[in-house]
Amino acid sequence: MRVASTAVFALGYRTMKKKVLVLGCGLVGATMARDLAEDRGFDVAVADLNPTNLDKLSGEKNIRTIQADLGEAEAVKEIAGDFDFAVGAMPSRLGLQTLKAVIESGKSFCDISFMVEDPTALDNLAKDYGVTVVYDCGVAPGLANMIIGHCHAQLEKTDSVVYYVGGLPKQRAWPYEYKAPFAPSDVIEEYTRPARLIEDGHEVVKPALSEPEAIEFRQVGILEAFNTDGLRSLLRTISAPNMKEKTLRYPGHCELMRVLRETGFFSKEQIEIGDRMVRPLEVTSKLLFDRWRLEPHEEEFTILRVIVEGTKANKTMRYTYDLYDEYHAATGQHSMARTTGFPCVITARMIVEGAFTKPGVFPPECIGAEPGLFDRMTEALAARGVTMTNEATEMD
Repeated sequence: MRVASTAVFALGYRTMKKKVLVLGCGLVGATMARDLAEDRGFDVAVADLNPTNLDKLSGEKNIRTIQADLGEAEAVKEIAGDFDFAVGAMPSRLGLQTLKAVIESGKSFCDISFMVEDPTALDNLAKDYGVTVVYDCGVAPGLANMIIGHCHAQLEKTDSVVYYVGGLPKQRAWPYEYKAPFAPSDVIEEYTRPARLIEDGHEVVKPALSEPEAIEFRQVGILEAFNTDGLRSLLRTISAPNMKEKTLRYPGHCELMRVLRETGFFSKEQIEIGDRMVRPLEVTSKLLFDRWRLEPHEEEFTILRVIVEGTKANKTMRYTYDLYDEYHAATGQHSMARTTGFPCVITARMIVEGAFTKPGVFPPECIGAEPGLFDRMTEALAARGVTMTNEATEMD
């Protein structure tokens, strides 16, 4: 294990402050660390293996950096043990391992990792340690789940749930017309993992990238929506006969990704090339990294639309929530980092301050359903410049 600490806490450090650890210092992790560091009640540290990532926060007030191999569970457990709370912004492949290590350190945790595994498998472990965990706490899953949980709690019966989400560059550039705030391999996972939906009361599985449709948005025009596996915990926590999630891209992106997938470029199975065995996914991710990388001040946007329909007081209601957020030039914050990171740190504050302290592992829709917490979330997002519109319509 390699652990090295740099920088110092801000002057005026007081023992009554809460010590908060951010695991991962990529685009989103750095945004979360800066937000938490603005809170006078926190002393913040951020850990990452990559010194270049940590250098971005060097010298910033109330933040210290820790260089460590977070791929080692014991390193995570040892580091987290020195803090009062942790938030996670790790790659999906390390999500469950990191979650388990933080729980075993005896600390509560709020995480954005889009892990393949089911985090609730660690629910009993979290209860044994008396800690609170909220996972999938980004924009979608995350904020979308909170909206759905909030609407579901208002209705006597929920009939349908659908949400559309995407993060895109404002400047469309050939050939992909896309930039990724996350590792390309995590984005590719969305294009390969079969999509689970609820249709007519039954769970069905469809290929990712299936059933493309065109949707027009006032701010950006026509986008393309296709099936992805974003419902996750909603499949078991929300009782509705119809539910689906669709990802948004510029028109044409879906077909291009389907061609790459069906040709085998996203395969994890090794193939022989000359005297070497290689995984096509690793090669593809390497090739796409520079093409998909967001530049420091590149303008992009995040768009989310959630529609929930159901019955309330013998009336059929439709609740529609819309979020549109752009790159924030004044702070240099990318929209996807803001809309992903802010729900996580706002939820973390709720846990630290005692507003949500149930022991166990919880999906974000539980925050949305908890009285008062959804309003607190929307108010805190608005204070950071991330606003949503909503409309309740009585259907015929």
